[in-house]
Amino acid sequence: MADTPAAGAVETDTGKQPKSVRVVLLALMIAMMLAMLDNMIIGTAMPTIVGELGGLEHLSWVVTAYTLATAAATPVWGKLGDMYGRKTTFMTSIVIFLIGSALSGMAQDMGQLIGFRAVQGLGAGGLMVGVMAIIGDLIPPRERGKYQGMMAAVMALAMIGGPLVGGTITDHWGWRWAFYINLPLGVIALAAVGAVLHLPKKRAKAGIDYLGIVLLTVGITAVVLVTTWGGTEYAWTSARIMELIGLGVASLVGFVFWQTRAAEPVLPLHIFRSRNFTLMSVIGFITGFVMFGATLFLPLYQQAVQGASATNSGLLLLPMLGAMLVTSMVSGRVTTNTGRYKIFPLLGGALMAVGLYLLSTMDTGTSRFTSGVFMAVVGLGMGCLMQITMLVAQNSVEMKDMGVASSSATLFRTLGASFGVAIMGALFNNRVQDVMAERAGALGSKVTEQSAQLDADGLKALPEAIREAYQQAVSSGTHSAFLLGAVIAVLSLVAAVFVKEVPLKGAGPAKGDTDDGAPAAAAVTEPV
Repeated sequence: MADTPAAGAVETDTGKQPKSVRVVLLALMIAMMLAMLDNMIIGTAMPTIVGELGGLEHLSWVVTAYTLATAAATPVWGKLGDMYGRKTTFMTSIVIFLIGSALSGMAQDMGQLIGFRAVQGLGAGGLMVGVMAIIGDLIPPRERGKYQGMMAAVMALAMIGGPLVGGTITDHWGWRWAFYINLPLGVIALAAVGAVLHLPKKRAKAGIDYLGIVLLTVGITAVVLVTTWGGTEYAWTSARIMELIGLGVASLVGFVFWQTRAAEPVLPLHIFRSRNFTLMSVIGFITGFVMFGATLFLPLYQQAVQGASATNSGLLLLPMLGAMLVTSMVSGRVTTNTGRYKIFPLLGGALMAVGLYLLSTMDTGTSRFTSGVFMAVVGLGMGCLMQITMLVAQNSVEMKDMGVASSSATLFRTLGASFGVAIMGALFNNRVQDVMAERAGALGSKVTEQSAQLDADGLKALPEAIREAYQQAVSSGTHSAFLLGAVIAVLSLVAAVFVKEVPLKGAGPAKGDTDDGAPAAAAVTEPV
């Protein structure tokens, strides 16, 4: 039987959350923004950082170290929350993130910065998981839809505002403040959570599954490195990539084997017996694949082909992110009012596939308005999926597994993003280089031999004929990348067909309430 929600999670007779819960939700949104905003702020500060610290050859590791640590730590934080209490682990992750931020701001060379970014990433792995799991504890599934718009707004704000904030901070305060800015916001979130969040304390009888953590960490690290290095640092068929693939497969196979025997597995496999949970994991992976692939190539297309400014790259995504925000709010409200949700994964998969296909038709003559409409279609699809996948995943497990369910859903989306950027990037780069060789001969190949992506200054420096060839090449490259995304999105639609609509537990008049008016359970496991 699922556990009952924590004290303080119950809504009042008026249907409003107690003030303390609203304060906690505000703190959770701040923590969520910290986790999402960081890489986008740092991206615009990187040229200045390299100019001061040097180490250009290690530049990619500033992002890779953070991403690796976040991905590897995500499932561990989820399990620790289930075992030892959500509040303690969440506050610990905030503290680690803030320590990493402070140390990164004080870094004296590129090696220190990379190491401190890894510390920051370890904390960031617990931020997103903690936010989702605590909301799962506080808010019954039927009511969680109300807060989807809030989470989608934070995501949109981070994606749009990140590059702008990063550029402004770097220009006026210096790049170190791109890290220090996290400190006051993190302290506010930490103080609010510490003061008003009240959840039951837990103490697991079994010990921590150290072997499972090691195997999973090695497996995730190998997967992320393959998708990060493949086709860029090393050829896909190189010995290093093959070694990483072998290490990743062996570690993950060993991990699955060990999880069937561990006393307290870090990722209990029984949660995958739920058809809905497994399907939501697949859909979450595909959503991450599509979303981060789109956010990578859309600004590149608009800068290279449509002549947009790189400074406002975040604003270029406004049609997609705005549509995502609106749809997320509408789907959340409908889910709360009706308790029904299956229509949204179906509609989301269809809209994503159609939108990505439309994006694949763009060429050098496509107007900004037309590309904006195409982006909005993709955004409508993603808005139907972003929060619904987490909601249904949490609704598919018992309360004792809320943390691992939240962390698993987050991890699959992260891995999907990693695969999306790698695979769509490989297609894009190969196509650009092929078209440049066809249209501009040896000179075209030389222009893109280091990278198929040129910045604004690099484009201006090219002869007009080469620049036009490059624009054609980018248009062809985005066609291939988005066409692949459309095919992958169809798989999301297929998975959504098999989702079983299990009623969401709710508050107040919803059936299944206890005699005292509190929700009977914050999560329900569907029949399998």
